[in-house]
Amino acid sequence: MGATRHESEGLDTHLPPEERNDLDPWWDRFPWWAVLLGAVVALFGYYTFFVERYNEAWQAISPGIRVTIRTTLWAFLFSMIIGLIVGFGRVSRNPVLRSLSRTYVEFIRGVPTLPLLFFIAFVIVPTVVPWFGLTNKDVTQEWRGISGLALVYGGFIAEVIRGGFQSVEHGQMEAGRSLGLSYGSTMRSIILPQAVRNVLPPLANDFIAMLKDSSLLSLLAVRELTQNAKLYVNTSFRPRETYVVLTFTYLVMVIILSLVLHGFERWMSRDRVGAR
Repeated sequence: MGATRHESEGLDTHLPPEERNDLDPWWDRFPWWAVLLGAVVALFGYYTFFVERYNEAWQAISPGIRVTIRTTLWAFLFSMIIGLIVGFGRVSRNPVLRSLSRTYVEFIRGVPTLPLLFFIAFVIVPTVVPWFGLTNKDVTQEWRGISGLALVYGGFIAEVIRGGFQSVEHGQMEAGRSLGLSYGSTMRSIILPQAVRNVLPPLANDFIAMLKDSSLLSLLAVRELTQNAKLYVNTSFRPRETYVVLTFTYLVMVIILSLVLHGFERWMSRDRVGAR
């Protein structure tokens, strides 16, 4: 068999993979993807802020940033509440709770996001609002969209929560019970803190995905970024400028959010690698 690159270069192949990577040439370890992505962002940013036709599109689209962020935050908050409730139900010892939770998750997973959004906005919401003494006119399209995103992502987050609980070793529960703790106390004091760390990366991914899926609210006539872009194209007939600016705006928002969430994740896991 032929020698590997590390063996042919006389490098120690018994080192852990992360230490062997440090021995790779700098051009193998250099984040070329970040340079290329930065170049794309810089090019789009130049057109957005320094080319008149693109800047006009930016002025028309940018007010939707506030709506996009607001709908994403509200929807994620409610989806977290739903996900926690359903996630606890998925690992509950009560067969009724397990069955109801599983039914909800499978229903959400079995229908595409867009039809689900329409179903919730125009079927579920009109059915439920009279229970609270409201009428359909009292519920704006924005809140219909928020409800839709929250219920859809609640099913996804429930599975993340379930996976987080199941990733904790079963011996942790047995250890807590052997110390005289009840099932609930063991879950709160031992299992839950460990599960939270395990679910942070997928929850961050769901938050970013929800930010991008908030563009679907444009189909409910919510004046977020994508809807503003569609309206501007209809009046200006400048699709090239408009969609370059729209792409640039989402890309910058996602990059900033990814960096913030990555920093938060590292801060939450700092005791695993030692304080720095």
